[in-house]
Amino acid sequence: MSTVTLPKTEYVRLQRQAQAYRKTAARFFELFLRDPIKEVVEDFQKTNLYTSAFLKDLESGLRKSSYTKRYGHKTSSKRS
Repeated sequence: MSTVTLPKTEYVRLQRQAQAYRKTAARFFELFLRDPIKEVVEDFQKTNLYTSAFLKDLESGLRKSSYTKRYGHKTSSKRS
């Protein structure tokens, strides 16, 4: 690995940018599972673009995901 020398002000600026990016990225990905898993799968199914095997795999993957385990209880209520 190469060594890079930066002025402290530049280092602090880059740290702030990295923190802002992480915060924004976390919020962005958090928005994806606002709907319950069943509704997400139903939305995919309604397009008639996906096979039943894919839909089963999608549901299984969503249920097993670490994100769902951590934040699945924060999904929005049923859409009207």
